[in-house]
Amino acid sequence: MRPMKIPLLSSLAAALLLGAVGTAIAAPAPLKPCRVEGVPNELQCGSVRRALDPARPDGPQIDVHYLVVPAMARNKRPDAVLFLAGGPGQSAIDVAPKVLQRMSRLGNRRDLVFIDQRGTGQSAPLQCPDERNLPVVDQLDPAAQMQRLLACRDALQKLPYGDLRFFTTTLAMQDMDAVREQLGVPQWNLIGASYGTRAALEYLRQFPSKVRRTVIDGIAPPDMALPATMSPDAQAALDGLFEAYAKARPQLRTQWQALLASLPRSVTVAHPISGKPERFTLDRRLLMSAVRGPLYAPALAAALPEAIELAVTQNRFEGLLGLAGALGGGKGMKLAAGMHFSVVCAEDLPRLDAATDRPGADFGTDTQQLYREACKAWPRGSVPEGFYEVPPAPSPVLVLSGGADPVTPPRHGERVAARLAAQEKGRVQHIVVPEAGHGVTALPCMRNIVFRFIDAKQDPDALPQDAACATRTPRPLDFKLPTP
Repeated sequence: MRPMKIPLLSSLAAALLLGAVGTAIAAPAPLKPCRVEGVPNELQCGSVRRALDPARPDGPQIDVHYLVVPAMARNKRPDAVLFLAGGPGQSAIDVAPKVLQRMSRLGNRRDLVFIDQRGTGQSAPLQCPDERNLPVVDQLDPAAQMQRLLACRDALQKLPYGDLRFFTTTLAMQDMDAVREQLGVPQWNLIGASYGTRAALEYLRQFPSKVRRTVIDGIAPPDMALPATMSPDAQAALDGLFEAYAKARPQLRTQWQALLASLPRSVTVAHPISGKPERFTLDRRLLMSAVRGPLYAPALAAALPEAIELAVTQNRFEGLLGLAGALGGGKGMKLAAGMHFSVVCAEDLPRLDAATDRPGADFGTDTQQLYREACKAWPRGSVPEGFYEVPPAPSPVLVLSGGADPVTPPRHGERVAARLAAQEKGRVQHIVVPEAGHGVTALPCMRNIVFRFIDAKQDPDALPQDAACATRTPRPLDFKLPTP
């Protein structure tokens, strides 16, 4: 689950008529040959037309686009693999090239399917203008960022499909079942990461008989109240970082506290794109925002100790601010802000006041305040009464968590795994990789585990999986940033 890249977070339906579930508006359209940047082979693309509001089948329509990577074997198996993107706001088609590099073995005998969820990619996109070329000070100014976000909201509402109440996870999963029907797939094998785990759980809730196997990596449960959980989860990851490198850097915590005590302060850094030096005031909120991003990936987080030391001892902030944007590169990493807030404001914000998570000592309540402000005037969709419940699993589920994950750590996976296994414990396995960050399936040996889990012919053979190769993975050694 990635927070939107807005100032403090720069690094991450009861009224619905469920009778419309899975009903396509128009006759199925044939697949057409297509190309995707980053994939050398010719693929197949299609779309299904859906009502924006299921209660108004004659109202505004949207086209939900999808990509099919055909199985390599002639005698392919009928149960295709559906990849559910993260965010919320990520395009599944945009991330397909990266996923295919990791999960190509799954495509030997099964079609691999990537659906741009409504509001993302090519499916009625709710994109806001790219801010990466703005001056750093403008990117980091909370008031200016909020003004741009609200201006984007107003522009999105003028689109033919601009009723932002109809971009919830529940409706999106109904779209995905319509794609399943159009493709003639009897059952999916679901693979979801981050927000994609919430999507997978909601699909499993609505269409339990249409799922053969499920892999959920970095669990973002429907009841998580993201703005409340982000602070304590990020704090735990930061504290874990300090503990992991305490022996090599015994002064790290002291340096961190000294850095916090020195704020606000004027700093000069080079713009990440233009390279031109820019001067602005760095305060505590912006520092915590900068630190959050690299915590997602242990390989990046390993550079944080050196970056903190350089900031304290040499007044050099290029390392900290450079690491903050290191996860933002690549076509598939940009989130559709309109879709992101349509989901979070409808599904997470209503539960925020009742959340019992205590804010982290360093991260505080800035995240909550940001989302509260953004959601004040954001149209909210309806959420079904059963959305926040996780029913027992009707088929095998592999739950994956990274012990160093700053946003979806194992505590969320434990809760979901227990609910899924309520009736049959052998049907669910929760694998925790202690030194992994946000996303465990990226680890080389986990790819084979996922393949074996999905490829097992009989359910009793799917679980348990031996994950010792992953759980023994060490945390990366800290390293020094290059001297300019």
